[in-house]
Amino acid sequence: MTDLAATLAPRTTPVPVRARGRSAIGRRIVAGVLAVLFLAALWELVKLVVPDAGGHVGEASLLPRTDDLAMPHTWDVVGRVLEPETSATGSPTVLSAMLSACWFTLRVALAGWLVGSVGGLLLAALMQRWQLVESALAPWVVLSQTVPLIALAPLVVGWGGRIQIGGLEWQRWMSVALIASYLAFFPVTIGALRGFQSPPAAQVELFRAQAAGWSRTMLSLRLPASVPYLLPALRLGAATAVVGAIVAEVSTGTKGGIGRLIIGYAQSAGGDPAKPWAAIAAAALLGLLAAGLVSLIGLGLGRYRYAEVT
Repeated sequence: MTDLAATLAPRTTPVPVRARGRSAIGRRIVAGVLAVLFLAALWELVKLVVPDAGGHVGEASLLPRTDDLAMPHTWDVVGRVLEPETSATGSPTVLSAMLSACWFTLRVALAGWLVGSVGGLLLAALMQRWQLVESALAPWVVLSQTVPLIALAPLVVGWGGRIQIGGLEWQRWMSVALIASYLAFFPVTIGALRGFQSPPAAQVELFRAQAAGWSRTMLSLRLPASVPYLLPALRLGAATAVVGAIVAEVSTGTKGGIGRLIIGYAQSAGGDPAKPWAAIAAAALLGLLAAGLVSLIGLGLGRYRYAEVT
């Protein structure tokens, strides 16, 4: 049955992913580097063209201020990364502090991504199995993403503080991971559901004619067919998990992550504007890193990656 599923997998792609191989990964890395350089060039162009006080029409402000306090030069930001955080003796560099904070946030975000991905896959399987479940839950899945995290975070911390199972006590970072999973589960649920429903009716009927049950059809047909939909959803879920973790760190007051580091650096932005921008850039790169790590899952699924659906 497994060989049959592999034979019946739809082959509608104009350019097979396997044919691109490692060269595709190299092109994506080069494209990412060029995108960062383009943003840096655009930043400097804005500073060059827009007046320091910004653009105004009457009393309305249309363009932001571009002086060095509001928009430091990119090379100033890069240079600040290699300098000590403070003037105190033995102070670590900004780079060292950011790496430590990013490592904390990355671990929490990946924990949330894992929980959200498992929950999203299970929810998508239930919705594919029963049409009634899909009709009942799909609107709520979409509606769940309209709840602002700033309002949700205090509730999660309050509920988590009451949880204690044996010797396990709820930690603040668990609340952050739970909020990250809240953002991650949505793209995974939608992508997995689209993937599970992607096999043509003829293939599903053939499995049914072979007396294959729902679980066998899911493992041998629907799950392999969902790979082109699921991989982009998992990457997007990883990036949103990082966003959720950063927002949750700020909202819950969790220390040690890049979110709190941004807040701490922003307090000294008046005299050291390059430092908070360095932390913001680190947070953006952290999201890209999380998505890149998750994309490694696809390296072992080449036979199923006949296409990728965005």
